[in-house]
Amino acid sequence: MSASAAPHAGLRIGEVAQVVGTTPRTIRYYEEIGLLPPGVEREAGRHRVYGERDVERLRDALRLKELLGVTLDELKELLEAEEARAELRDEWSREGVAAGRQREILTAALGHLDRQLQLVRRRRREIETLERELAARRARVRMRLQEL
Repeated sequence: MSASAAPHAGLRIGEVAQVVGTTPRTIRYYEEIGLLPPGVEREAGRHRVYGERDVERLRDALRLKELLGVTLDELKELLEAEEARAELRDEWSREGVAAGRQREILTAALGHLDRQLQLVRRRRREIETLERELAARRARVRMRLQEL
């Protein structure tokens, strides 16, 4: 079975890189700077095996980096908030969570979402500013063209 068709459990770094469209070097760097959790302890000489959660986190990281053009620190903040929300979702789905704790879970989830939205909105404002600047430059160039 090809790596792109393989389930995400038990993939080696080269296979993960192929599945998500990046390089093993990028994956190692993301681990080194804390964007991805460190590998599970393994015997010397053995390759790290990546699970589905690792692959999804990497896929999210690459998507956010490309889509938003965020710094690595901003990306780390977004991913940490997403991971925290995933943990809250897991807790929420357990049986017997008291109503008071449900309120705490929802309040915490809102805080994480607010942080993510703040970063996305800031990035959108920066893009809108750049768009206005480019439109103004284009208008000036068109005026000069008409003057000729």
